[in-house]
Amino acid sequence: MKIVVTGGLGFIGSHVVVELQNEGFEVVIIDNLSNSSENVLKGIAAITGKEPVFERIDLRDKADVIDFFKRHHDVEGVIHFAASKAVGESVDKPLMYYENNLNTLVYILQQLQQKENSNFIFSSSCTVYGQADELPITESAPIKPAESPYGNTKQIGEEIIKDSCKVASNLNAIALRYFNPIGAHESVNIGELPIGVPQNLVPFITQTGIGLREQLSVFGNDYPTKDGTCIRDYIHVVDLAKAHVSALKRLVEEKNTSNYEVFNIGTGKGSSVLEVISAFEEVSNQQLNYKIVDRREGDVIAAFADTTKANTVLGWKAQSSLKEALLSAWKWEEKIRR
Repeated sequence: MKIVVTGGLGFIGSHVVVELQNEGFEVVIIDNLSNSSENVLKGIAAITGKEPVFERIDLRDKADVIDFFKRHHDVEGVIHFAASKAVGESVDKPLMYYENNLNTLVYILQQLQQKENSNFIFSSSCTVYGQADELPITESAPIKPAESPYGNTKQIGEEIIKDSCKVASNLNAIALRYFNPIGAHESVNIGELPIGVPQNLVPFITQTGIGLREQLSVFGNDYPTKDGTCIRDYIHVVDLAKAHVSALKRLVEEKNTSNYEVFNIGTGKGSSVLEVISAFEEVSNQQLNYKIVDRREGDVIAAFADTTKANTVLGWKAQSSLKEALLSAWKWEEKIRR
């Protein structure tokens, strides 16, 4: 069964490709290499014994999208990661985010609607909830006004898919709202490769630990939490990747109860920034240089998942602990800086 993974050379996408190939799926990667490297193909091949097909395509080019699906008419599913993903950058470059994250989604769905049967997994985000009224966050929590253009593209993206599914009975989709992916594959052949200054906490932590960054900034210590710092749900990227395979199998095996479904993907446990720093120091034996700075615009106080639906309906559950995920991220950092 041929599955397309857009953004398949990126952090999450590459780990999903590995899990798909381990399950016997034939994978075709689409990536424009704007935030990834073709070298990731070698890492995937080292783990699975097979290098996936790769096509360098910019999905903003509608003609190229049409041409791809003409040539790959036997595609049975698409897992869509290709998108810009930095909250801060989206505030500075909103039009780039709307073009890159929404136009590309529309072009893909237009092609899938023309097929007899198609399955679509969307890389969504817990950002759609904003600051939730209740914790842990369930799938029925209200969607709050987005704090950033990035968050808004995830909300609008879900609406586009939902509306498409209403009029296209041949299209089956699942949106996975994931929390904070971290870590690397246990083989240390693939991991997170942020270009430039990392936008997320853990790669900044590991880069500070290895000496690439002089100091880690902790944005605010006056939040109404146990230690004053923000709380997030950090999930090992391999656990997250396996959730995509579970969701795809649900569609392929026609076990879905409607042609548009939503699942939270997290651990169900919240960890504060200072707890993450402490856990990293413990597993890496590194003392981190960090300082408390002003709050960052757009940050919610706390977000962690209620994973009951994913656990019971998808039959999926996160397996790795925070320390295990942080240790894998540290081993990856050590490897790529040698």
